[in-house]
Amino acid sequence: MKKLAIYVLTVLVITILLPTVIVKTFNFVPKEISSIGVSFEEKPKEDDDKKEPVEIDYDFEKVMVYNSKTNTVEVIPIDDYVKGVVAAEMPAEFHIEALKAQAIAARTYAISRSIKFEEGHPDHKLAPLCTGIHCQAYLSLPQLEEIHGESWVEKYWSKIEEAVESTNNLAIFYEGEIIEPLYHSTSGGRTENVKDVFAIDLPYLKSVSSPYEEEAPRFRETVTMSIEDFIKKIKSKYPMANIDKNNLHEKIKLIERTATGRVKKIAIDTNVVDGRELRDLFELNSTNFTISLDRKLNIIEIETYGFGHGVGMSQWGANGMGKNGKNYEEILKHYYTGVEILPIKK
Repeated sequence: MKKLAIYVLTVLVITILLPTVIVKTFNFVPKEISSIGVSFEEKPKEDDDKKEPVEIDYDFEKVMVYNSKTNTVEVIPIDDYVKGVVAAEMPAEFHIEALKAQAIAARTYAISRSIKFEEGHPDHKLAPLCTGIHCQAYLSLPQLEEIHGESWVEKYWSKIEEAVESTNNLAIFYEGEIIEPLYHSTSGGRTENVKDVFAIDLPYLKSVSSPYEEEAPRFRETVTMSIEDFIKKIKSKYPMANIDKNNLHEKIKLIERTATGRVKKIAIDTNVVDGRELRDLFELNSTNFTISLDRKLNIIEIETYGFGHGVGMSQWGANGMGKNGKNYEEILKHYYTGVEILPIKK
């Protein structure tokens, strides 16, 4: 009887307690993106024509944009501006529903920023928007032709126009207020909570699954360097750090990851720094990274998932959703929690 009791106890330890210890010890390193291939619940499609237009305190027919190359301010009709943003921000080869979602997000962002910074943005005081990635990238049709060539314009410009004109006047609202719809290239499988990136909390910018991203060129990437180069880079930013080849594994420690697996805090010797600092230092695609040390080969490998800050709509995820039968409204409502897509009252 005693042997039976010992056997039962051993089985319990192996099947219950031991897996619990393993999970609690290693759950900070995401080896797989579990949301890949997640299906979406079918929802009835809504007719935008039946929705009541929303009145906003802003003349949205034109936008003021600071041209960061010429240091001048341009007043651009909003549809022309949105076309230039869609063409600059999203590959024209993407599914038309993804381009429509991008058009609505770009329009919403432009109006939201124009209201918020009516007197000019602190970083470019002459206008609320700029032509660079500080706001959202914008390229005029002549610039696009110069960059991509006449054949690109002939092949894709009508598609860009369709995406913008077919969603004309539509914007994204949360509880009656126009939102600031952040977006990025590739989430790596799951988007990020805005509070874990920008230290603000907005109810419509919550973490959601982002499947169908596997085709993205920066879905997963590895940066490799020698241990000496890694240490040299660290010391260029943190010269007081007591780090060398022998103590490296003890001096750099993960402190905290966000709920989605991105590095939030990391210790470098006695300093605790933000994950974004290391992303900038090593020019990584995202803060969703792991660092591996191989002493035999004398290398450091940094593996990243996704590209960009990870908040809001994933452009490659939107393309995947479009290719899998989802329309622009379903795409936007997936990435922006609890929102409505509504026409603006003229």
